[in-house]
Amino acid sequence: MQSYKKFLKGKKITIMGLGLNGGALNDAKFLAKQGAILTITDIKTAEELKPSVDALAGYENINYVLGEHRLEDFSAQGGPTSGGPDFVLQPGNVPLDSIYLAEARKNNIPIFVSESLFAYLAPEVQLVGVTGTRGKSTVTHLLYEILKNGLNLPSGEVGRNSSGRKLFLGGNVRNVSTLALLEEIQAGDMVVMELDSWALHGLGGIKKSPHLSVFTVFMDDHLNFYKGNRDLYLEDKAQIFLHQTTEDILIMGSQAEPLVREKYEGQIKSKIVVPASLPEDWQLKMPGEHNRYNASLAVAAARELGVSEEKIKEVVESFPGLPGRLEYLGEKNGITYYNDNNATTPDGTIAAVKSFPNFKGKIILLGGGADKELDFAEYAKVVPAYVKKFILFTGKATEKIKAVLSVGAEVVVVDSMATAFASAKAVAETGDMILLSPGAASFGVFQNEYQRNDQFVEVFGSL
Repeated sequence: MQSYKKFLKGKKITIMGLGLNGGALNDAKFLAKQGAILTITDIKTAEELKPSVDALAGYENINYVLGEHRLEDFSAQGGPTSGGPDFVLQPGNVPLDSIYLAEARKNNIPIFVSESLFAYLAPEVQLVGVTGTRGKSTVTHLLYEILKNGLNLPSGEVGRNSSGRKLFLGGNVRNVSTLALLEEIQAGDMVVMELDSWALHGLGGIKKSPHLSVFTVFMDDHLNFYKGNRDLYLEDKAQIFLHQTTEDILIMGSQAEPLVREKYEGQIKSKIVVPASLPEDWQLKMPGEHNRYNASLAVAAARELGVSEEKIKEVVESFPGLPGRLEYLGEKNGITYYNDNNATTPDGTIAAVKSFPNFKGKIILLGGGADKELDFAEYAKVVPAYVKKFILFTGKATEKIKAVLSVGAEVVVVDSMATAFASAKAVAETGDMILLSPGAASFGVFQNEYQRNDQFVEVFGSL
């Protein structure tokens, strides 16, 4: 372990990507506050990034290169930071063939993502990591709530427990800077982290896996990023267990187990636990069989970490689920509204509609959008039976959906959330459901999935 303050003070860091989502912005604030010398570069212009740039006003140790990336900011020669950066901090989804990251590697400049830099600098803490194509957010937050209540581990500004321990939530969580946790965290604390494939690629770079890892399920996703190579996608996901030791634990979902064992038999050193289904008498507030599956993974992890069965059941049965994940918004004028914004794959939308057998044929589906090189064949077999009308946001994924839907399917293509809502309300009748479950990426019509989520909730709130 190193002192993060000593390590970061005076370091020259190229931050690749500022964005508007909050994560990179908060990382930049933290690093600037520690006295690092930052070069923030983004292909978006200063005007496009104005809210984020304004939020960093007052830090004199930040140089901006906006509207472009430059090789010199990733090289030993350097740009504004003479001599080149000490390391690069990148967002996860930089293309695999990025010439800028290639330049950094050529010059032996270390590359971190937020989660890997945190793990590199954190004291001896207990890392709990959750990944998987679907369900990782639900499992992460449910497990966090179980541990907070079941181990009496305080969080936030609440003090420490009788053993001096505290619980933190990090990783792929909206508006959270995992790096900023370094200001509060102490040896012996526990951190529950949601880890996407890009974060895990970064952890693989420092050869570190969590003490307890949860692998929910593996399905096709992000194939636009991985150039159609699902083995590369799985390889990044596998970093969650490949660097574990015999002292560590891997909670592996039954839907992930066959493929993981086939690909990595003999490479897994940790104790493997494959959870059984939840007891049938456990009543969950979250709809859908997939959420009972997700809950079983959180339950198995909590058991391994020492939480009592009584406390586990109490928290699981009271957990309401997460925003944007089959989130019940309410009922207005006899029409039910659900927000499943974070279903960004065909499998996600299939799971969503199957969660509502009582609404079969009564769902008005808001979906579609940008393509991630995914296959909609199974979607076309399952989803239409539940859907009264498809209202799809313009994009390449929408064209693929239209191409595989049977003749006669009711489809309208729209280019805004306001138009989507107006089209949905025009056909909705008492007893129907309006469901946002895209099955695709948000880019094109929306800046990102957060904007899509917020617009849906905002328009619902204005009804």
